Amino acid sequence: MTTLTDLFSLMLFPAGITLMLSGMLYEWVDRKLVARFQNRIGPRWFQPLADTVKMLAKEEIKPLGVNSFLFYGLPIVALTGALTAALYAPILGLAPVYSFRGDLIVTLYMLSLLTMCMGLAGWNGSSRFSVIGATRSLTQLFAYEAPFLLALLGPAMAANSWMIKDISAYAESHWMIFAQPVGFLIALIGLMGKLELPPFDAPEAETEIVAGALTEYSGRGLALFHIGKSVELVVAVSLVTAFYLGGVGNPLLFLFKTLVIVLLMAMLQAMLTRLRIDQTVGMWWRFGALLALLQILILVVLKGWSA
Repeated sequence: MTTLTDLFSLMLFPAGITLMLSGMLYEWVDRKLVARFQNRIGPRWFQPLADTVKMLAKEEIKPLGVNSFLFYGLPIVALTGALTAALYAPILGLAPVYSFRGDLIVTLYMLSLLTMCMGLAGWNGSSRFSVIGATRSLTQLFAYEAPFLLALLGPAMAANSWMIKDISAYAESHWMIFAQPVGFLIALIGLMGKLELPPFDAPEAETEIVAGALTEYSGRGLALFHIGKSVELVVAVSLVTAFYLGGVGNPLLFLFKTLVIVLLMAMLQAMLTRLRIDQTVGMWWRFGALLALLQILILVVLKGWSA
């Protein structure tokens, strides 16, 4: 009976059906907001779920000449990484399921696993579009990953902890968006880069390289990558909200604050045009990382001065 209860709880929360459905809901909100900003109607509320069900029901075709182990295994690893990261984040305003010293670093690595799997999936393909998309994905990974990590390092240093649970608890009485506004802006832009949202959607630019690294994927494999990106959206938004917007003490606060983050991202997507991959790497790595390091330096000096 205990085993059945545990399996039921795992399916519902945090790394199961509820989290996947939450990811699809946030994806719909993002798409709907962008559509309204662009004077379009946008998708219906069940569209992400319908797309996922349709992809899961379709045949998965393996191209000739690809490694079967990588072709079928990479989508599973990508989704697994996103679901594992959810175990350490305050999803839905609830306390993390597991916590340990340094779980912030592990969570960030798990969130990067999706991009690395997409890059490997593209390199494993035989299409030139897949290879170009993979190259762009891995190149962009180096551009936003360091600034995003440095942006989350600021609240961690303020809380004197690398545990997400402790940082979130500290942030409940300290709104880091006012104390570290530069870090919040870098975290927001870095989050859009992780999710490859406009204007950082060069790795999957449909007008240039079809679907990028996932051009040759269909059926279940494409669905797993799609679900993984939706789950990563929820986890990453939860971290930025918990660190910079006064924590997420309950489900209502979580919903309100995370939707504010999604609204800001939708506004940026609607206002900005796509950047070339060289613009993304050049500008964002050069200025984002330097600004994040400057903020950390100021934080260290102020802490040393107060001590």
